[in-house]
Amino acid sequence: MYIVIEGQDGTGKSTQVRLLQEYFEDKGKKVVVMDEPDGDLPQAHELHDLILVKGKDYGLEPMTNVLLFTASRMELWKKIAEPVLREGGIVISARNWWSTLAYQGYGEGISRSKIIRLTRELLPKQYVEPDYGVILTTSDEVRLSRQADRGKAKETFEAKPDDFQEKVNHAYPKIAEEFNIPVVDASGTIEEIQAEIQRLLKF
Repeated sequence: MYIVIEGQDGTGKSTQVRLLQEYFEDKGKKVVVMDEPDGDLPQAHELHDLILVKGKDYGLEPMTNVLLFTASRMELWKKIAEPVLREGGIVISARNWWSTLAYQGYGEGISRSKIIRLTRELLPKQYVEPDYGVILTTSDEVRLSRQADRGKAKETFEAKPDDFQEKVNHAYPKIAEEFNIPVVDASGTIEEIQAEIQRLLKF
C-alpha cells in the first residue's frame, strides 16, 4: 500500500507521516517512510541538494527543476518503494509529484499538462495514483509560525517571495479537486489532524 501526505511547507506533513507510521507498526505492519525528494538514498539526496540547497539559489530553470525532481522520484521508487510493496509492506511518503504540480506548475509557470504527461510516462501507475492520499492545508499565518518554530534555514522554495508562496498555497485546493484528493485542515491539534487522516483513509 502506497500512501501520500501532501501539502505546502509548514503544514505538518512529517509529523503526520510519523504518527501514521507508528499507527501501522503498532498493528504489526512493515512500514517504510519515503520522504521526497531526497529520502534515505544518496543519489536522491544529491539531487535534493542541487535543487533545494540551503542558503543558496543556483537559479535553475523551472523545467530543470521538474526533470531533477522526476529523476529523484524514479530512483526512490525503484530502490525504496517497489521492494517494500512487492513484499506486501506499506510505503508512506511526505510529498509526491503533486508537489511539482504546485511548485513548478502553479508556482513557476511550467505547463501542468506537461508535468502530468512526463510523470505518467516515466513513473508507474501506482506512483502516479497512490492507493491513499491527503492534502494538508492551513493559513499562511499558521504555516509561517510553524516554519519559524523549526529554527532551520529556509530551502530554495521556502525562501521565495510571498507572491510565489501564495500561488503554491492556492494550488493545493485546485490539485485536490482535479485529482479527487481529500483535504485536511491542518490548523488543529496534531492528534485531531491524525484522527481526521485516519478517518478519511478509512483505517
